[in-house]
Amino acid sequence: MDLTVWGIITALVVGLIVGALGRLVVPGRQNMPIWLHMLIGVGAALLGTVLARAMGIATETSGIDWMELLVQVVLAAIAVALVAGVGRRRSVSRY
Repeated sequence: MDLTVWGIITALVVGLIVGALGRLVVPGRQNMPIWLHMLIGVGAALLGTVLARAMGIATETSGIDWMELLVQVVLAAIAVALVAGVGRRRSVSRY
C-alpha cells in the first residue's frame, strides 16, 4: 500500500463521511463537537480497514467496498456511542 498525498486526503474524506454516518446511526442527541465526530470517523475508517483486511472481507475493487464501509461505520457508531455516553455521565450534576 503506497502512502501518497491523495491516499491521505482520500482517507481523511472517507473518515469524515464515516464519522457523520456513525453519528447518524447512534440514536438520540450527542453533545459532542463536530471535530470529535471527525476524529472518531478518521480513526474508525483506519481501524475498520485494518479489521476488514484481517477478516478477509476487504477486497481490491475498482469501486466502493461496501462490506469494508459497513465495518467502518459500525466502529464509528460504537465509538460515538461510547464517547457520548462518557460525556453524558460526566455532565450529570447532583444536588
